[in-house]
Amino acid sequence: MPPVSEPSVPESSAVQLYCLDSGEPGSGELPLIILHGLLGSADNWRSHMRAWQDQRRVVAVDLRNHGRSPHADGMSYLSMSDDVVALMDRLSIERAHVLGHSMGGKVAMSLARRNPGRVATLTVADIAPVAYQHGHDRIFAAMRELQQGHPKDRREADALLARHIESRPVRLFLATNLQRDGDELALRVDLDRIMDGYADIIAPPAGQAPFDGPSMVLRGEQSDYVEDAMLPTLRGVLPGARLITLKEAGHWLHADQPDAFRQAVERFLGAHPHGA
Repeated sequence: MPPVSEPSVPESSAVQLYCLDSGEPGSGELPLIILHGLLGSADNWRSHMRAWQDQRRVVAVDLRNHGRSPHADGMSYLSMSDDVVALMDRLSIERAHVLGHSMGGKVAMSLARRNPGRVATLTVADIAPVAYQHGHDRIFAAMRELQQGHPKDRREADALLARHIESRPVRLFLATNLQRDGDELALRVDLDRIMDGYADIIAPPAGQAPFDGPSMVLRGEQSDYVEDAMLPTLRGVLPGARLITLKEAGHWLHADQPDAFRQAVERFLGAHPHGA
């Protein structure tokens, strides 16, 4: 008997997500859907898309209130995973490999648990299916500084971010959320709705049943997002997950160690081209 999907929210409440779609290369391989993390976007995954798109169709998604996708109330994993299902329907993708980083990893786990028949394999990058503590105060303060500072150029924007964020790589990442609006730079993320939904973002993923399909969890050696103490909970959600630790990588492991990250994903998808 095929897996039974959990009921979804009414289709009318799903957000019509923006995505970067490489198109079908004609290889016959299942598509790969990529879901970014908090304050990220599909644009962060362009280099990985270029590396993979000759082999398979690659779809990098802007989740609600991020990137070029519409702004809408609610950041629950139930709603965000239903957004992705609606996107798959719109793109005529019945089944796909799904890769999610951080918040996107929780969306991916929610999608796999609630709609297992749509997910051939699941790759989760540096997140566990647990509730996290509030840990983005400085990030949100920096983003609010950008919102209220009305920078004219990237240099002014970086100076505003530097009031709260010492790390230049983190500042560069946050600055990817800026877009030109007349003679100034403005946020393209809906900061208010993201902050209002933060309790849902740090909560566990949606769904009740474990995902029994092929799964892999990649974690950064220098990150504390997937600690050993979390592994029993992780195994309860992804009982067959392969756990790989990338050396000299932090939470943004796909940027810290891009080659090792790509190779791990390619080996995993190569071992499970059609899922279970």
